Amino acid sequence: MSTEFPSKNGIVRQWHVLDANDAVLGKLASKAAMLLMGKHKAIFTPFLDTGDHVVVVNAAKVRLTGRKDDNKVYRHFTGYPGGLVETSARRVRATRPARMVEEAIQGMLPKTKLGKQMYRKLKSTRVKSIRMRRRNQRPWLSITLSNSERFISGSKHRSIYWYGAP
Repeated sequence: MSTEFPSKNGIVRQWHVLDANDAVLGKLASKAAMLLMGKHKAIFTPFLDTGDHVVVVNAAKVRLTGRKDDNKVYRHFTGYPGGLVETSARRVRATRPARMVEEAIQGMLPKTKLGKQMYRKLKSTRVKSIRMRRRNQRPWLSITLSNSERFISGSKHRSIYWYGAP
């Protein structure tokens, strides 16, 4: 008996909308990375992209714990000598808050071509007013990432989250 792998047509991709309102950045990023990689599915295969599409809304309202608003630094290199640009988390939140969420999620994905393919299925916005019209999209899915996370089975290890229309 051989192991069966999902074919390209056999992978069903769904759309998940994560509300980042008052959610801790790391916890939000780990849940989004899990959905992008497809680890919540029974057909998960490490060398195939079996993940779903993820949309993160309210990225401006994501929460950082401790003193990370003041101490955390985002760096990028311009390509010129001495072109290392450092920006504090407070300033990134003011100018482009979706970047905070995107970089946190990207850091939790594999550092390969497959990880880049998974990252392309991520969309993030700073506000909640987003309208998606896709073929496989369910009505507005919401996963609230607060202290009152609700699970269908009551077990965090099954990775099944409660979805509901507002």
